[in-house]
Amino acid sequence: MKKKIIIIGSGIGGLGSAALLAKSGYDVTVIEKNTTLGGRANIFEAEGYTFDMGPSWYLMPDVFEHYFKLLDEDISKHLDLVKLSPSYRVFFSNDNELPVVDIHSDLEKDLALFEQLEPGITPKIKEYLKRSGEQYEMAKETFMYRNLGFSLDFLKWDVIKKGIELNPFQTMQSYLNKWFKSERVKKILEYTLVFLGSDPAKTPAMYNIMNAIDFNMGVYYPKGGIYEIVKALVNINKKHGVQFMTNSPVSKIIVTKNKATGVLLDNGTTLEADLIISNADLWFTETHLLEKRHQTYPERYWEKAVLSPSAFIMYLGLDRELEILSHHNLRFGGDWKQNFKELFDTPQLPEDPSYYICKPTETDPDLAPPGTDNLYVLVPIPPGLTLSEADMSNYRQKILNLMKTDLKLPEIEDYIVYERSYWSDDFRRDYNAYQGTALGLAHTLKQTLRRPLNYSKKVKNLYYVGAGTSPGIGMPICLISAELVYKRIQKIKTPKPLESL
Repeated sequence: MKKKIIIIGSGIGGLGSAALLAKSGYDVTVIEKNTTLGGRANIFEAEGYTFDMGPSWYLMPDVFEHYFKLLDEDISKHLDLVKLSPSYRVFFSNDNELPVVDIHSDLEKDLALFEQLEPGITPKIKEYLKRSGEQYEMAKETFMYRNLGFSLDFLKWDVIKKGIELNPFQTMQSYLNKWFKSERVKKILEYTLVFLGSDPAKTPAMYNIMNAIDFNMGVYYPKGGIYEIVKALVNINKKHGVQFMTNSPVSKIIVTKNKATGVLLDNGTTLEADLIISNADLWFTETHLLEKRHQTYPERYWEKAVLSPSAFIMYLGLDRELEILSHHNLRFGGDWKQNFKELFDTPQLPEDPSYYICKPTETDPDLAPPGTDNLYVLVPIPPGLTLSEADMSNYRQKILNLMKTDLKLPEIEDYIVYERSYWSDDFRRDYNAYQGTALGLAHTLKQTLRRPLNYSKKVKNLYYVGAGTSPGIGMPICLISAELVYKRIQKIKTPKPLESL
């Protein structure tokens, strides 16, 4: 008889682990509290405009390809991927010399720009990206697919030596200072840390591998939007017999004699299982779904944790197209360090924020009515802020005023025919996110080396998957997390990516 697995939550990690386990012969049911599957990779349509609600960057194509290959699937049959060029556009606020630059993730194309920003940089940037690429491959082969606490080979000298080569005890900020002088170059190379929800002054230099991901692999987009990834995963899951339950919040993980044996739904229904995997927010899983005596990461753990930012998001439908914007657009605030200080050290709505605008209709015009654009505007803000309606209204106006100046579009408010806002409380409501964080635990040194394990130390047969556990934040990283929990359950000890199931 097949072993039954219940997976709480249908984010990328939940869907990813469900498919791997179902293909390997388990009877899998995924339980989702919301109406739509996908977790933060959500979607909605309004008045002819289609909006991806969460992730919008398709990075690390090698990880996606590896995952689909494990399932004997050809990714090209599921996703119509377009390589973006430019990869993104950068707006430097209050910079009259070079206010707007395009990055192509093609060093031959980008070298002229880098030379303009820092004359003589060519040999340094080539060596830097070469080293980042080598470190990325080494991290992938040695650390990313390794289950911590599974074997003592982590203590072997050759593994330790490779770990030291990743510069774990140096910050990204100090590492870049040794390589480059131009503040603008450093900002371009540091921005990828936003995907990790981290401050460059506190993030280990090992994350310079993000620059290899950016410049050596490029940025892609699946036609139809990021939600096409969710659709593909759901289709593969259904092919292997996975059952889905939506609109079904879980109120409790049932523990019998220190073993997870099922879940209790909000409506009073009890479902039994041999194994439970939670893809729900890890704080919520530990502090709300488990009794105190069964919590590996109780409330006191979270009180000391460093969280990644929350976000203020505007979903805007316009009555026209905006030529000044590319697909991905980054606006860097004037005082970079002050912005990070306001996000992490003295929590407040940033005065001169860096923000991001996605215009998917640049690549995919079908996402909006003909001759119009839709915009996804994201401003990182600290988690846990208590904001009044007036605070939110004033900050919305502040961001629109910045956009008027940065984009040289003083009439942009008049172009808006559809608008929806999304704040910290929405992340709390929709995803049970601790303090309304948009991403989860920040990738500080401590939280990189000691990220929560993907199993409970107190409850047998209870596992975790997704951004809250190892290896961390981001869609491709959550697919790695799915492979890790699969290996944990199957007792597969290899630290390398699997070649087959």
